[in-house]
Amino acid sequence: MRTLIITGGSSGIGKSTASLFAERGWRVFELSRKPHPTSPCRGGEVYHVVCDVCDEASCKKAIEEVLTQTDHIDVVISNAGYGISGPIEYTTIADAEHQMDVNFMGAVRFTQAVLPQLRQQGYGRIIYTSSVAAQLPVPYQAFYSASKAAINAMALALANEVKDFGISVSVMMPGDVSTGFTDARNKSTAGEDIYRSAHKAIANMERDERAGMQPEQMAKLFYHIATCHSPRPQYVGGFLYRVLCFLDRILPKRFVNWIEHKLYS
Repeated sequence: MRTLIITGGSSGIGKSTASLFAERGWRVFELSRKPHPTSPCRGGEVYHVVCDVCDEASCKKAIEEVLTQTDHIDVVISNAGYGISGPIEYTTIADAEHQMDVNFMGAVRFTQAVLPQLRQQGYGRIIYTSSVAAQLPVPYQAFYSASKAAINAMALALANEVKDFGISVSVMMPGDVSTGFTDARNKSTAGEDIYRSAHKAIANMERDERAGMQPEQMAKLFYHIATCHSPRPQYVGGFLYRVLCFLDRILPKRFVNWIEHKLYS
């Protein structure tokens, strides 16, 4: 039986992904901070393991616990994360650091915890949840965008480091997805009396998220990346967002950034 470990699998895209893999016969371990019981689903179960990606010891302990129940790991998905919003000038250093600590350093800690097993067994796939915002940074979501861009850079470097061990590395960059992520965003209103476009921009962004794709669509893409013969380094979730990312690569950056200004002002 193939084994999946996924962080941030208790809600949203992560929960849908964990359920889909379990339904298709995988042994699934969902890692998140809060204890909760194993979740039965059609065709299988999702086993919960407590893990805080901001704690190196917690990540290592979680992988050790998983390996008491299986002798191999086929795929790991680093999906834990959250978002903050607000003008760069008025974002506290503490909030910016926490954003990077959860989204980027959390992925680093999880990767370091799981790599020894993948190297030892000589195969495995690592998939990171990134964002279209990594390629098209969003105004008033600068630190979220930066955290996802950092994941993209790390993944490309890591892919070359671990290739000789039979390990592949990919990132999946979703566009707008309708999940609880929107309501969980840490929104700062500081500076909105000066940055007058901030409130409207964030409201428009959240409207688009709530009207976005369903998390089940992203789960199917994760499953494709996990099971295809030769996974690509990067995937974009959603046809419209694939078009936008393609245009970003071929059009002048100044023009693309001007369009984003018009969208968020």
